Amino acid sequence: MTYKSLFSRALAAAPDRLHFAAHSHHLWPDAGFEGQQQAWLDANRHADHKWDLVFGQVIPEAQAHVAAELNLASPDSLVFSSNTHDFLLRLFSGLERSPARILSTDGEFHSFRRQADRWEEVGAAAVTRVPLAPFDSFADRFVEEAKSGGYDWIVVSQVFFRTGGLFDRMEDLAALARPEGPWVLIDGYHGFMATPTDLSAVADRVFYVAGGYKYAMAGEGACFLHAPPDFCARPVVTGWFAEFGDLSGPPGGVRYRSDGGRFWGATFDCSALYRFNAARRMLAEQGLDTAAVAAHARGLAARFQAALASGEAGAPARAEVLNPVQGEAPRARFLALRHPDAPAWRAALRQAGVVADVRDDVIRFGFGLYQDAEDVERLIAASAAL
Repeated sequence: MTYKSLFSRALAAAPDRLHFAAHSHHLWPDAGFEGQQQAWLDANRHADHKWDLVFGQVIPEAQAHVAAELNLASPDSLVFSSNTHDFLLRLFSGLERSPARILSTDGEFHSFRRQADRWEEVGAAAVTRVPLAPFDSFADRFVEEAKSGGYDWIVVSQVFFRTGGLFDRMEDLAALARPEGPWVLIDGYHGFMATPTDLSAVADRVFYVAGGYKYAMAGEGACFLHAPPDFCARPVVTGWFAEFGDLSGPPGGVRYRSDGGRFWGATFDCSALYRFNAARRMLAEQGLDTAAVAAHARGLAARFQAALASGEAGAPARAEVLNPVQGEAPRARFLALRHPDAPAWRAALRQAGVVADVRDDVIRFGFGLYQDAEDVERLIAASAAL
């Protein structure tokens, strides 16, 4: 099955390119172009009243799409920003203990990794990092450390960006979460719309952050936070958008919305939400949901994995596959291969017109709707030629 017609503009922009980095920079569907155009038209048609339209229609539609994807009870728990780093800062600002005691891992994405390092440097946080390796025992080790107590904030990825490993113990962490602490934040950026995700059992106790840059096909700027009620009710870092709506707070003090809107920032480029809404409508029109897209990607990944196992794919067969395709289990939308030659392979593939990406000694091949079986055969041939 091929869905390339949905991405005709992106594919035509570089017709000789094989883009196997959907997990890094997902190509935009034609619907995204149309959404971007609509954002421009609305901004100029409505001018001074543009934000009435954005908050009256665009944002509610985006909230409804995310709530449906994550099986949330209410879309009102969701708020948007241009990047997930904004939400990290707002959440951290609400912690009342200094230094804040944070439990995390040695495999978090750079937005948290770098900020946490800097918080430690200035004495604002004390961070315990549970090693991902060996991954077979990671979830047990992480949950046990969380249960040991003494933490204000627990931060962990749903899917780890470098290795593709999945953390599937959200309910165990949710059982520990309290409004007074600890708070639990799940970084879902590599899980949202990559694999079906149901937060209904934990949504009242767990924060979840993700965005549209990857599998939601919306590009930069469409990031969101799901905020459980009563957790971090008054973040210190706050924007003026958070003072519109149903407000609560101490008499004479700074008042906040009581829903997820308490985490609003200030004026932002809303065109990404137009692209996100357009991509979601496109999927609905095609009868596609995350499970169907993930199944398409799984089939492509399984073929490449089989070529690695048989030696058909050449030198990369020497690599360790960190997250192999195994049955129908939930998984990342990329294969992560670890080998000292990974950077050299990536450079050589780039010269051959094949886009993959490298994190240290791990080369990652991502799979998505704009690829088909013929593309995977071309990838195998390019790998065999290394």
